[in-house]
Amino acid sequence: QVRLVESGGGSAQVGGSLTLSCAASGIGPSSACMGWFRQAAGEERERVAVVYWGENTVFYEDSVKGRFTLTQDNAKNTLYLQMNSLKPEDTGVYYCAARQCSALAWTYWGQGTEVTVSS
Repeated sequence: QVRLVESGGGSAQVGGSLTLSCAASGIGPSSACMGWFRQAAGEERERVAVVYWGENTVFYEDSVKGRFTLTQDNAKNTLYLQMNSLKPEDTGVYYCAARQCSALAWTYWGQGTEVTVSS
């Protein structure tokens, strides 16, 4: 059974930083694709950053490039999202997601962690 547990959300000032963590179980690093998504109130969920774990390739949405960094700790089976230079538009619920890279859709989701950025 795959389980994803996010932590690290909270409030930050504009220009501040937060680090999110996603502890994964039941899905291994060698064949998994994992990523972070977010959903602002009244908006659709959007992709933020994705890692193809086996290839160590990371994709970032243009809106977060240069500000957010996705890293992974294979030993701990944990995914991180370091968020710097936060903007009000970064506010939302952040979700960790995972799938077998051969799958077409994101199969597994965490419960989400809320991030609020205020000026």
